[in-house]
Amino acid sequence: MNDKLPRNKKALFWLSGSHFINDIYTGVLNPIMPFIAVKIGITMAVATIILTVSHIFSSLLQPLFGYFADNIVKRSFIFWGLILSSIFIPLSALAHNPFILILFIIFGSIGSSLFHPQALGFASRFAGKEDAGKSMAIFVAMGTLGYSFGPIISSAITQFLGMPKMPLMTIAGIVWALLMFSFVPKLSLSEPVISKIDFKTAFNRILTNKKLNILNVIAMLKTMIMSACFILLPFLWKDMGYKPFYIGLALFLFIFAGGIGSLISSSLEKRLGAANVFYISMISTLPLMILFILTCSLHPVLSLVIFVIMGFVTMMATPVTMVMAQNVLPEYKSIISGFINGFSWGIVAIVMSMLGFIAEKFGITNVLLFVAIIPAICSVLVKELFKQE
Repeated sequence: MNDKLPRNKKALFWLSGSHFINDIYTGVLNPIMPFIAVKIGITMAVATIILTVSHIFSSLLQPLFGYFADNIVKRSFIFWGLILSSIFIPLSALAHNPFILILFIIFGSIGSSLFHPQALGFASRFAGKEDAGKSMAIFVAMGTLGYSFGPIISSAITQFLGMPKMPLMTIAGIVWALLMFSFVPKLSLSEPVISKIDFKTAFNRILTNKKLNILNVIAMLKTMIMSACFILLPFLWKDMGYKPFYIGLALFLFIFAGGIGSLISSSLEKRLGAANVFYISMISTLPLMILFILTCSLHPVLSLVIFVIMGFVTMMATPVTMVMAQNVLPEYKSIISGFINGFSWGIVAIVMSMLGFIAEKFGITNVLLFVAIIPAICSVLVKELFKQE
């Protein structure tokens, strides 16, 4: 037993590192999309649709890939997912027309969709039952931190080196994928992999489970806040005259704070209780969004601070949601990870695909305010969630 623990810790290190690297690429396009839109001659509404295509292909397919991941013991999805993300997302910045842009985004986003369910499933298995909450918090936080670095790296390259240099970002992904493939074992030593999972039975059990449905809705509501901010605010800040690096820095701080929230979520859950973590995360977004909107024009520094706090509270319930969901039906860890971490993003992306058109008509800040109201109202679901226990 003693010789197994270091190997598990080593695997968790490389998996968490690969999560950090992979999610760098998922955050690359948001701060520079307004400038890509100008370069290829598309409107904010069209650019918004293209960004939602990214979310759809990086998220909606995750439950399906999770099903295959739970049925194999190889690390193929983690490896090739990271490779695809690292190659095609940076190439997107070089596209000279919308069709090539969409094509590169689709390939890169499928890479992220391949990566996440299997990586989450492996991380959960290697963590074991005793350290599941802490290990998942670290794993999720590393992905969130990676997501935060994507905007600041891409905006810095755009402003200081020029967009044609964006493929330099590919190097990190390829190098880490090769290293990860060498150090992550094929099988968890702490939990056997189920030999065969029936597709129909698995999805029927997941989709008819009330507790999982509530957790999925909560995940979607939190995703909605993040997506609205990341898609719309770069256009608002560009119109206010801010350069790419400022936009990237603001998004970096938002997600970085979210990563800190994810990292300490396990400690907050022990002190406050899981229900209170959910309540704080869902309700506090509304007053923070109101304060952000009121200060963004006249007090930009204060509004940035409020925006960063909003990132912290928005994402601090993410690891709690994931661990709770995986514990409902532990035999389907990768599939459930695909639903919580991916499917929720895909559904929100479809719903919000017209966000740019709505924002052009009613104003960006009005749309953001409306989006922030929904999780606060739906916080009543938390009470239903804990009735199931």
